[in-house]
Amino acid sequence: MKAEDSSIYGLVGYNGAGKTTLLKTMMGIYAPDEGKVLVNGENVYDNAEIRKTMFLVPDELYFLPQATIADMAAFYRGFYPRWSDTVRKRLTDAFNLPARERVLRFSKGMQRQTAILLALSARPSCLILDELFDGLDPVMRKTVRRLMLEIIAETEATIVISSHNLRELEDLCDHIGVINRRHIVYDSSIEALRERKIRCRVVLPRAAEAEDFAAIRHSELVCDGPVATFIAREPESAVDEKLAPLSPVLVEKFTLTLEELFLDEMEVKNDDFRDLFGE
Repeated sequence: MKAEDSSIYGLVGYNGAGKTTLLKTMMGIYAPDEGKVLVNGENVYDNAEIRKTMFLVPDELYFLPQATIADMAAFYRGFYPRWSDTVRKRLTDAFNLPARERVLRFSKGMQRQTAILLALSARPSCLILDELFDGLDPVMRKTVRRLMLEIIAETEATIVISSHNLRELEDLCDHIGVINRRHIVYDSSIEALRERKIRCRVVLPRAAEAEDFAAIRHSELVCDGPVATFIAREPESAVDEKLAPLSPVLVEKFTLTLEELFLDEMEVKNDDFRDLFGE
């Protein structure tokens, strides 16, 4: 995978697929089993100078015992040469966080906000965020989204975000990576992924059958009388060409959401739970 400069790269996958491990490997915390993680052409692992330009906000946050926001700022200031106390103070006020209270006494959402403001105060060239929106309310999610775009505009930072909130990633990211069983199975722009797949609703002049659509690479095919719905796994022009011999009465096409694209890419199967709790 490759995250471009001044861009936001979204990483999605099942729990346990390897997202957090990959992000920590990107940060140089873990040594890769094979290959390299490069930033500006330099290997990240065991490279203190490069890591001064990177900041990781992990899923499981850690703060020094008894530390206030100012204490954590003093701690990070020693590692990051581009540290800005102006950013830290403005975001502390904007997030309405108690500056003199111990961070470990904050709520989960407030601790996440603290981690984000510390990361942005470091003004890194590469910002790695594991479950960025976890614990944030809708208002704060909107604010954080604006901040992500602002730091890119002002510093040309590169941001990598892992999140279960696919709706948030859909509106925020330029590129997407799908990880499954510790392998990147898809790595491209969201638009390119959408061009590969569309949801179709086709009405035929007769009863629709599965065999009618055998020439089209598809998933989730449902035939109900003359109506058939499915996800086409090929370009729109190819779908039109293959539907033409069926003389459809109506063909409707719908753009898939990122969540639908992800579920289809992972080939998620819906279990039949009917009668599970019956006697």
